[in-house]
Amino acid sequence: MDFKDYYVTLGVAADADDKTIKKAYQKLAKKYHPDVNPGDKAAEAKFKESMEAYQAISDPEKRRKYDELRQDYQQWKARGGRGNYDYGRWQTNPGGARGQSSTMSQEDFAEMFGGSGRSGGFNGTGGDEYSDFFSTLFGGGGGQANGFGGGSTRRRPRAGQDLEVEIQVTLEETYNGTTRVVRTGEKQIEAKIPKGVRTGSKVRIAGQGGPGMSGGPAGNLYLNITVGSHPRFVRDGDDLRVELPIDFYRAILGGEVSIHTFAGEVLLKIPPLSQSGKKFRFRGKGLPNLEHPLQHGDLFAELSIVLPEDISEQEITTLRDLADKRGTTEKISS
Repeated sequence: MDFKDYYVTLGVAADADDKTIKKAYQKLAKKYHPDVNPGDKAAEAKFKESMEAYQAISDPEKRRKYDELRQDYQQWKARGGRGNYDYGRWQTNPGGARGQSSTMSQEDFAEMFGGSGRSGGFNGTGGDEYSDFFSTLFGGGGGQANGFGGGSTRRRPRAGQDLEVEIQVTLEETYNGTTRVVRTGEKQIEAKIPKGVRTGSKVRIAGQGGPGMSGGPAGNLYLNITVGSHPRFVRDGDDLRVELPIDFYRAILGGEVSIHTFAGEVLLKIPPLSQSGKKFRFRGKGLPNLEHPLQHGDLFAELSIVLPEDISEQEITTLRDLADKRGTTEKISS
């Protein structure tokens, strides 16, 4: 749902007085009225926009609420405006705001058009001409057709607004699944986040968005997921990759290394004379698949040979003797 700046619509400043607002509206209404522009859909749309803006900011209570929303919305935009703005706490009770009197009478319209008697309405169209934005804030246009005479309005059921919340999870939470307590307006729920979610996943929680209007269903809540990085594992789809540092003794002689995974400890048998960069695959030790959580990706461990930090002088001497015997200490010429 898009925010509407009613002051811009009427072409007035945000601190304009009632007289200035009414004069600006009368000018626009006279210019775009459907009776003056028969069959002109663009003019009719302009007329409806200006009428809605006037209905919102000519009434002191509506204007106070709108000004508070407008200031909050502008601050949200200044902070970066991520996701969708939460209109939930500004929403009118679906059972309220009905039968309100209009802020401009037929007599005002007759005076505006020189006593011609033309109606200010749209030939009997009802309050549904108001935008979702207006209806969310004020519950519709009142008990009269477009607020200017005519029969009573029956508002159609409207679904509540869908809401979005940004959620960050760890890679381990992605493996196990998790929950988050989410607050939207006055409501607080515990949301379940399934296994296998990825950065960019959207988790839909039905019926936990904004309340519906006139008997319409509630909107949905969407969790926008971001998965944080991990100090050891790198994610590749549902697979995991890990670098496994070993000393050169184990690389030469072989041995066993224990690897801690999200599924528990696994034992890797390293064959003798293993080179740095050698990869080992553990089937089913990766992350669960989002669509099929019983299926898991694989874990890939890549050897990285590192020197011991506490090597002794005796070891260095022994290695030098071995190198001399192999001729590897001779000067290399290019």
